[in-house]
Amino acid sequence: MKLKEDELSNCPDANLEVESPQWFQSLPFTVPLTVAQVQQLSPTALAYLGDAVYELYIRTYYLHPPKRSQTYHRLVVAQVRAESQALHLRSLTPHLNNTELEIVRRGRNATTGRPKRVEPEIYQQATSLETLIGYLYLTNQGRLNQLLQELKLEPNLEQ
Repeated sequence: MKLKEDELSNCPDANLEVESPQWFQSLPFTVPLTVAQVQQLSPTALAYLGDAVYELYIRTYYLHPPKRSQTYHRLVVAQVRAESQALHLRSLTPHLNNTELEIVRRGRNATTGRPKRVEPEIYQQATSLETLIGYLYLTNQGRLNQLLQELKLEPNLEQ
């Protein structure tokens, strides 16, 4: 995925040094990539990565207080479903800058095939969120953490 030269120069995170948010600080597997390398990744590749990062965030969110594994599973599955991801994207959209909106657009346009379980529009929105998360994970983890904190997740009260 390539941003035009003028988009890159206006990109607020193009020259930032990546700073790990609190919940990423203990992860040993952050791979430093250049902006050029990130731009070469397809929206599908970014969504693939974003899916994993998003699920890890959701799993981490529900760790405390300790629960039974069935409860962990139920809480996490409820948040990683396409319908929930689509809702989260819609709630985050007003907080996104132009570069992030462009990444979301490219993620939406990259979805192919017809999912069996959900409407194509919902699937596109979920993929767009995953694409944005993958992009921000690689380029600006501080901004990613800021946006993830905006998510309205199911209360973490069950045990």
